[in-house]
Amino acid sequence: MKISKNSVVVMHYAVSDSEGTLIDSSYDDKPMAIIQGTGYLIPGLEDALIDHAVGDKFEVAVASEQAYGPRHDEYVQTVPKAVMQGVEDLAVGTQLRATTDDGEQTVIVIDVTEDEVTVDGNHPLAGIDLSFDVEILEVREATEDELAHGHVHTEGGCGHNH
Repeated sequence: MKISKNSVVVMHYAVSDSEGTLIDSSYDDKPMAIIQGTGYLIPGLEDALIDHAVGDKFEVAVASEQAYGPRHDEYVQTVPKAVMQGVEDLAVGTQLRATTDDGEQTVIVIDVTEDEVTVDGNHPLAGIDLSFDVEILEVREATEDELAHGHVHTEGGCGHNH
């Protein structure tokens, strides 16, 4: 069976940046299971899976525009430290939820001074071209329950109260 919209795909992957630095891999852990076409994966990888089948091993280059998008300088903001009252352990690398004009958004603290905090609302991989090594382990049609719930169920159901 070839991968198409609404197929359950179980796969291993390794992702690297354009300089070959490994960012993440499932090969030493459990494979990832997704429903094709639901937007769980970045668009460039999701598109590359179409028409592959069990046993396929392939590489795919994904430009930043089809991954996590371009970096936006305006997503980096410096605010008075007083705005962060009540936030414990305020340090570089801390992830926070911020209320923006576009709703709730995750930001990462990139600098802390005595009076100010600089946060970055870009995804950490924004503006980076990615390379994936993929191995397809299983392909099957998604069940009606999986499609209704929007995720793959393992044996015994999904463990959620839907």
